[in-house]
Amino acid sequence: MHRFYTPSQNICGNKIVISDKAEVHYLRDVLRLKPKDEVILFDEQGNEYNSLLEELSHKVVLNIQERRLFCAVKQGNRISVTCAVAMPKKSKMDDIVDKLTQLGVERVIPLKTERVITKLDRDKEVSRLARWRKLAQAAAEQSQRQKLPVIEPIKELKELLAQAKALYDLKLISTLADAERKSLKDIFKGLKPKNVLVLIGPEGDFSPGEVDLAKKSGCIPVSLGNLVLRVETAAVAVASILNYELHTNYHEF
Repeated sequence: MHRFYTPSQNICGNKIVISDKAEVHYLRDVLRLKPKDEVILFDEQGNEYNSLLEELSHKVVLNIQERRLFCAVKQGNRISVTCAVAMPKKSKMDDIVDKLTQLGVERVIPLKTERVITKLDRDKEVSRLARWRKLAQAAAEQSQRQKLPVIEPIKELKELLAQAKALYDLKLISTLADAERKSLKDIFKGLKPKNVLVLIGPEGDFSPGEVDLAKKSGCIPVSLGNLVLRVETAAVAVASILNYELHTNYHEF
């Protein structure tokens, strides 16, 4: 059964009305759905709606047959993982957003660091953010996530670290340079964090000053092994390892 995201503003009573032209085209002309076809929709709160298609014209109208409301109580033991990833060259951030969404990361923050090569003006930052959020939506639909991840606007490292203390009870920085690095497996021995932040640097790594600043802000240096990984590979590796460690040993990730 097809599963799609729809914002809660499209829901009124037992009806869901989709008027966005691109979405209508996709449902009607690409997937060729027909009246009385069953689909599942989910909103930004994680609520799900089993629905029947009623109308496919210039808009799509669906009748809600069953509601499954997101239960915050059941999610209480989930660990929230935020990946702050240094902006890679070209369109590689697209792949990072897609893969991290599939791996269950709750929040993705594109990061400006000293050694980031990609420089965007304000207009391009806005357009890229809109594109990343669309990609995250598509990946969430494909992987059948219950909620969309949060894709934040591009941030400076200093800005993020200033906010991090109050938001995360475990903060990690992936780096090649620090002699005190620990493995992710060792870090999670005996720890049961609720909110985890992982910083992933550019291909030239974080600068020594950035690593020092992160450590002063409470970040623990971590190693991803002996190989030097590209940014997009490191992001997927971190999310995969966290997914395994946290899901296997502690809570549902």
